[in-house]
Amino acid sequence: MILLQNINLPLNTNFLNLENIVEKELKTQKQNIKSVVLFKKSVDARHKNNIVFCCSFLVEVFKNENKLISNNKKATSYLPHKYTWLKANNAKNRPVVVGFGPAGMFAALALAKAGLKPIIIERGECVEARQKTVNDFFAGGKLNPNSNVQFGEGGAGTFSDGKLNTGIKDIRCREVLNVFFENGAKENILYESKPHIGTDILVNVVKNIREIIINLGGEIKFNTKLENIIINNGNLVGIQVKSDNNLQNINCKDLVLAIGHSARDTYKMLKDKGIMLERKAFSVGARIEHLQSDINKALYGSFANNEFLPPADYKLATHLSSGWGVYTFCMCPGGEVINASSEAEMTCVNGMSYSARNGQNANSAVLVEVKPQDLKGDNVLEGIELQRKIESAAYNKNGVPFCYVGDLLGEQITEPNMVKPTVKPAVIKADINNVLPGFVTQSIKEALPIFNKKIDGFANPNALLVFPETRSSSPVRIVRNDDKQSVNCLGLYPCGEGAGYAGGITSAAVDGLKVAEAIINKY
Repeated sequence: MILLQNINLPLNTNFLNLENIVEKELKTQKQNIKSVVLFKKSVDARHKNNIVFCCSFLVEVFKNENKLISNNKKATSYLPHKYTWLKANNAKNRPVVVGFGPAGMFAALALAKAGLKPIIIERGECVEARQKTVNDFFAGGKLNPNSNVQFGEGGAGTFSDGKLNTGIKDIRCREVLNVFFENGAKENILYESKPHIGTDILVNVVKNIREIIINLGGEIKFNTKLENIIINNGNLVGIQVKSDNNLQNINCKDLVLAIGHSARDTYKMLKDKGIMLERKAFSVGARIEHLQSDINKALYGSFANNEFLPPADYKLATHLSSGWGVYTFCMCPGGEVINASSEAEMTCVNGMSYSARNGQNANSAVLVEVKPQDLKGDNVLEGIELQRKIESAAYNKNGVPFCYVGDLLGEQITEPNMVKPTVKPAVIKADINNVLPGFVTQSIKEALPIFNKKIDGFANPNALLVFPETRSSSPVRIVRNDDKQSVNCLGLYPCGEGAGYAGGITSAAVDGLKVAEAIINKY
């Protein structure tokens, strides 16, 4: 198979006739082309007067493959890597998976395909009920601390942009995309350089994966919370769960702990049980909202309204002279800011967008990294306490706090051009300095003009800052060995973003597969 790379194509290219493109690039006859697949597609906007698509193709030919490769600098030989779902002999005890976000879901899927009939424990609701609960909260209803933007089937990623791009290099990444596509995601996630699903489609994808697991003998217990783990001589022997205020013991020798980055009560339980935890770096900051049309103009120039271009996105970072690092995270083109709280009388925000990304605003987090050495005391959960302190300061029953960029930078705001906030049900004007630590607000204040040099208008005084964003990652890592088991509790498998081993939907799903493979290989 031939991998044909770095092919620049005009924006009006007809991607339904890939053979015509490959015929020209490989200088071969069309009848010699057996198949063509669009492998990668990205927007190259480095030259505002000539924006193009940069593409890669996988090509099968009937003859002369080596000759075609040797005659073309853009062509190389490609050997597809097929992921193999492992099979296991029957285990005496069914493995248990706690948490049904991307890590837990893919771990459960792999265990189910292996024939191990996993039991899944999820503190939140199934995705259909969860969607209604979250929408009721956005409309001003009461927060459900066990089923919300953070907790429930699909995990925190269900109510996000559904980004699937990742910095890790692992053959499992492709299989994760295949599973999403096979269960309802659009085909473009297989070739877009920055694939995303969108909340509206992700809900159905999650539901379809759940049905596969159930059909393979898996069992899912929703509205069921892990209360305790039972350890004997350094070995996991069982767990205790609560559902409808009833406690139940489950015998368990293999527990996948995919609890997510917001399971603060579970972290405390693990600490109390003596499970080895360690602090890790995390970040806090705010969400910045601009008009998507302004971001398009800044990044696409005269091509801003081109019908073939997606809404423009960006990724920015800077290292300040003060030593703090500031970066943008989880940029949501055409998206909205959402109230992502999971504890009573606390407020935090996140970004979300639907598959069409056709909202009026663009948003992204502007975050400042907090390193373990920046935290006071010796409490391993000190990062969680800092998050809580910030979220508590942000809480106001009348709305989510916001300010204008001009308020922070001391610049004039022009009312007719102000960006309208998207967060529901209401916002309230607030002083960001009363919510975020001083080093965070000062770092954001210094970073915005730097980012403005990269994207004209980024520090527009009329842009919004909605705050705080505190849940970009877990401030705690559950320490594990190379065999994926806890260093001081055999049978306990910390997994995914909440355990400190992933960052995003795809990397969490990949870690779920790795952990499941470790369990399957035991049998």
